[in-house]
Amino acid sequence: MNKKDSFESIWVQAESRTDSEQDLNAIAERYEIDPMIARIIKSRGVDGDEAIRKYLYGAVPDLYPPKLMKGCVEAAKLLKQKIEEGKRIRIIGDYDIDGVCATYILYRIISGCGGTTDYRIPDRIEDGYGLNQELLEAAVRDGIDTVITCDNGISAIEEIRFAKQQGLTVIVTDHHEPKYEETEASGRRYLLPEADVLVNPKQPGCTYPFRGLCGAAVAWKVVCMLGHICGLQNSELCALLPFVGIATIGDVMDLVDENRILAREGLRRIAATDNLGLRALAQVNEIDLNHISSYHIGFVIGPCINASGRLDSASRSVELFLAKSEAEALELAGQLKALNDKRKAMTEQAVGQACEEIEAGKYGDDRVLVVYLPDCHESIAGIVAGKLREYYYRPVFVVTDTKDGAKGSGRSIEEYPMFDEMVKCEDLFLRYGGHAMAAGFSLKRENIETMRRRMNENCTLSGEDLTEKLRIDAEMPLGCISERLVEQLSLLEPFGKGNEKPNFAESELTLYRASILGKNANVLKFRAGDREGHYIDALYFGNVDEMRAYLEKCYGKERAEGLFGGRGGGMKLAVAYYPSINEYMGRRSLQITIKSYRQA
Repeated sequence: MNKKDSFESIWVQAESRTDSEQDLNAIAERYEIDPMIARIIKSRGVDGDEAIRKYLYGAVPDLYPPKLMKGCVEAAKLLKQKIEEGKRIRIIGDYDIDGVCATYILYRIISGCGGTTDYRIPDRIEDGYGLNQELLEAAVRDGIDTVITCDNGISAIEEIRFAKQQGLTVIVTDHHEPKYEETEASGRRYLLPEADVLVNPKQPGCTYPFRGLCGAAVAWKVVCMLGHICGLQNSELCALLPFVGIATIGDVMDLVDENRILAREGLRRIAATDNLGLRALAQVNEIDLNHISSYHIGFVIGPCINASGRLDSASRSVELFLAKSEAEALELAGQLKALNDKRKAMTEQAVGQACEEIEAGKYGDDRVLVVYLPDCHESIAGIVAGKLREYYYRPVFVVTDTKDGAKGSGRSIEEYPMFDEMVKCEDLFLRYGGHAMAAGFSLKRENIETMRRRMNENCTLSGEDLTEKLRIDAEMPLGCISERLVEQLSLLEPFGKGNEKPNFAESELTLYRASILGKNANVLKFRAGDREGHYIDALYFGNVDEMRAYLEKCYGKERAEGLFGGRGGGMKLAVAYYPSINEYMGRRSLQITIKSYRQA
């Protein structure tokens, strides 16, 4: 089994619409956008004037009212009652970016409404995911009256039963899939904890219009309702939107519907945030908050927040957001960056070991990879699984050794609903949870090989399912690229899962000369043109050696050497690309970045 090559993906044309050019031009005129922007929006299933308006310009007033979410009103009223009675409230979050942001959001508003509150983040190694009996026993010892969870709790059936036996009031706010069992008589029967209040858009009976929120967004909906009945200003609640947006992007939620608005509003408001910790984290990573994008959240800010929960304590990230001085914030931010740098090195080593074993044939032709890395730090198992999924395009579970047995994390592909597949093997797991694209679990070491065997026996993925799909939004010749179009592509942001950066195709791009750039010689730059005589610079940031070998294979070594020697070559490729504007010494020019390629 080898890593996938850049030219092996299946190019999938975006779903064709029946809209005529006249219809698209009418939309373009109505919203003052390029017709190509209108075409992309329509191809992504955004239909009707109101939906298009919300996609392009949706803002806070377009969010769904919290009262529509089952349990939200009841949770807010119960919290208000406990605040008025002076009861002690403990927030129990999770150790990832979503749980950290959700914890901070709850803490800020509950305390802002006069509540006596503190928080606990489970230790990834000592406590594992979510609630456990030890955390609840500690709450009882500390005189806590009410426990409110965030980003966890929906699967903690036994733990919450214990909490109720101890006299605790329990409010669950979560976004994960509830557990269920299949019965012959009634089909799927959900297994829900006996909490005082459950708030989760995925629970049965909830009619909230959008089920895809992250845990921090669910928590924010609860505190919006609490703030409303406690008389807080909307500005105090909206000041937390940067943290909702960070969690939405960082927890890889689909950036559609309400999530799109939450992410965009969060990014827009970050520049004006008065949170010292968030500003310090941007500063140590040299990020300009006035030009922050989903990329910075997903690949810089987010990993730093997650690193504390992986290698230290996630409480450190909450402390950062609660910092009272710039000096304290900068010190904590620097610690998180250092932890993330350490995490990167550990990840690189573990991924390298896994790739060696996979390519040596240790896992045969398994369609579902269950990779056992006993020496891998359990906190990075999910990241390693994500990298392996990216390299081999198949569902991946990475299992590691811990003092209590084996633990693992999984990352999936669109064609494989991971949580549902784990339900079929639930007898193997001591604990498990997650959703379609990611999961966490623990099991006895002796069950690892059985898990691998059964996951693959149950697997129905075809060869086509296991080939990565690259969505092509539109065929667009070079002559159609303009600065106006490139600038308007920003209207489609933020990009991420469910709203990917668009890809365009040119079916015959001629390469005239090539050069290798970058201090690590990892960038290819071509001068290229199309059949109509339009010329442009094209960049490729993939595997340089792989692309050169592909050109040699298709056109011969001599012609490839001529191309890289500046002597022409005239090689033709079909390319998937994204256009941009290059600014250098005050000059602006159009360029494209090649995402994938194949012989024309």
